[in-house]
Amino acid sequence: MSNLESLVRKNIAALKPYVCARHEFQGAASAYLDANENPYNSPRNRYPDPLQVDLKGAIAQLKHVRPTQIMVGNGSDEPIDLVYRIFCEPRTDNVVAINPTYGMYEVAADINDVEYRKVLLNSDFSVDAHRLLAATDAHTKVIWLCSPNNPTGNALNRGEILKILTQFTGIVVIDEAYSDFSAEKSWLDDLDHYPHLIVLHTFSKAWGLAALRCGLAFASEKIIAYFNKVKYPYNVSDLTQLAVLEQLSGGDKFKNEWVKQILDEKAKLTEALKTLPAVQHIYPSDANFLLVKVPDATQIYNDLCQKGVIVRNRTSLALCDNCIRITVGTPAENAELLNALKI
Repeated sequence: MSNLESLVRKNIAALKPYVCARHEFQGAASAYLDANENPYNSPRNRYPDPLQVDLKGAIAQLKHVRPTQIMVGNGSDEPIDLVYRIFCEPRTDNVVAINPTYGMYEVAADINDVEYRKVLLNSDFSVDAHRLLAATDAHTKVIWLCSPNNPTGNALNRGEILKILTQFTGIVVIDEAYSDFSAEKSWLDDLDHYPHLIVLHTFSKAWGLAALRCGLAFASEKIIAYFNKVKYPYNVSDLTQLAVLEQLSGGDKFKNEWVKQILDEKAKLTEALKTLPAVQHIYPSDANFLLVKVPDATQIYNDLCQKGVIVRNRTSLALCDNCIRITVGTPAENAELLNALKI
């Protein structure tokens, strides 16, 4: 890869970050008179830990990484935005991404005024490393990969990703939001081998904590240091930190049970959908959702909405003509969907 400092925007490299009161003093004290907090209404009157030390310690044990390799964000959208703010010079640099994929990569590019280059997946939704690399130039700072991909549901070929990691000299982001549902190996074990790699995880999917807005970026200590430099000081609330810590105190037992139930239901839902006239094709999925081709996605989406069943109409996306995306729900929710589709 290129020297990391050469990838970072010059103003970010020179940035003197805001130093909050809780950065200056860490530890226990009998009187906190440093942050202009209201002394009443304990414990909600105090600012949260800006570096989420306890939470990172628990996550490090769970994910088998070092705490210094972790950035905790306000959902995954915060680290996605920070990647642009750290590495991409507006109106100069560009990024390359697979298409179709998670829409926030492009939205964040537009917000940061960075050119977003789309490279179409193959017709079976597989990725072609050669075509992705061919879309890069001297101003390409980032390649975005989502595996398992959203909305297609498939895990990207590991060999193709390896080609990108070994041949691209910029930042490679692999979003593994749905990796708990996949049999594919996570790229977390490869962080020390690829200092330009960033892996995104989330507590919103398999862990059932979407309301808490807690996303994770894993990377080298140098990249994480830039994340901490640029992020807002108190980006993750005390309520979120404590709630996630409470969930993690029991290990991943409940998460694993939920994943098993969801995967079992996905298999049953897949077989049931195959029997319906409205279903033309169900794409292979390594996630907790199915991409389903139907005769008229917009009509079926509207009909389902009228019946109180909400799915996602993905027909406007590349390669997803007349496709709906169905999240695997509870047995009762899945039965309601199937009944609603029997037209």
